Amino acid sequence: MHTTNQSRRTTKRATNISLAEDILAHAKALHINISQAAEAGITQAIARKRAELWLADNHEAIESSNAFVVKHGLPLANHRMF
Repeated sequence: MHTTNQSRRTTKRATNISLAEDILAHAKALHINISQAAEAGITQAIARKRAELWLADNHEAIESSNAFVVKHGLPLANHRMF
């Protein structure tokens, strides 16, 4: 699910984070909004972790499905027009 800044009007809570001094200096020099950049990075990290957990939770089913296709081919392959 992808949301834009306008559609993400949620309550925000202040928090403290520690950043390497050089990263903070580069970000400030480039006028990067630290809060927005951190939120975007954390949002991406959440999506990656959720995908990783989903793959781990569904590994057995994925392997079973792949093994079926290897053994029997695609279920509707004979109906393909290409």
